[in-house]
Amino acid sequence: MDDDALLRYSRQILLPQVGIEGQEKLGASHALILGVGGLGSPTALYLAAAGVGRLTLVDFDAVELSNLQRQIIHSTDRIGQPKVDSGAQALRAINPLIEIRTLDQQLDLAQLQNHLADVDIVLDCSDNFATRFMVNRACFATGTALASAAVIRFEGQLSLFDPTQADSPCYHCLYDEGEAEAETCSQTGVLASLPGVMGSLQATEALKWLLGLPTVCGQLMVLDALRMDWRSLRVKKDPHCPVCASPAVSS
Repeated sequence: MDDDALLRYSRQILLPQVGIEGQEKLGASHALILGVGGLGSPTALYLAAAGVGRLTLVDFDAVELSNLQRQIIHSTDRIGQPKVDSGAQALRAINPLIEIRTLDQQLDLAQLQNHLADVDIVLDCSDNFATRFMVNRACFATGTALASAAVIRFEGQLSLFDPTQADSPCYHCLYDEGEAEAETCSQTGVLASLPGVMGSLQATEALKWLLGLPTVCGQLMVLDALRMDWRSLRVKKDPHCPVCASPAVSS
C-alpha cells in the first residue's frame, strides 16, 4: 500500500478492527452490486470510498428524471445514460484506485452464477421479489455471501445471509415465493432519504463481513422511519427450505 492509499484510508486504518491488514483485505475483495438505484447508490459509493478493490455494477436501466429524488449516484446531466455507466463515472471520481466493471444487462440465474465465480459478496439492491429470489438462489448455489436490503414508503429492511455458515437462513426462509407481494417504490412511493439510510447500512454489513467482523446474519432489521422505530427479528433456518436446506433434510 503506497502513501496515497495510506492517507486515503487513514481514518479507517485507525480502527483496531481494520488496521492495515484489514484494509488490504478490502482491497483484495470483490463485491457485486445488483441494481444501481436508490439502494445501490449509497452502497456503491461507500464500498468504493472504503477501498473495496473490485466492484461489479449490474443494471439494465437508464437514468431517468424520476430517479434523481433518491438515486444519488446519478445526476441531471446523465439522464438517458445507462445506470451502470453513470454509476461507474461517479465511483471513479471518488476513488480511482479501485477496479470497476459494468454489466448493462438483465442476468438470468445461470448468467449470475457464472459471474459469481470470483465474487466475495453480493449486495442485492433490486426492487422486486423475483430478482431477490433469483439472487438468493445464485448466492447459495455458489456459496457467496449476500447482503440484502429493501425500502418502500417509510419502511426499510436489512439482513445478511452467509452460505458458509451452516445455521444461516436464506432469503427464501424469510419469504415464500408464492406469498410475496409485488409492490415497488414506483407504485407506492418512498421517502427520498430512506434508501440512503438502508443502503449505507447494507454497505456497512458488507464491509464488516469482508473484514471478518460480526454481522446481522440470522436477523432481520426493520426500520419504521415514520416513527423512527427499529425492530430486530430473529430469522431461523427453515429445515425444509428448497434453497438452503441440505438434501437429506429437505427430501
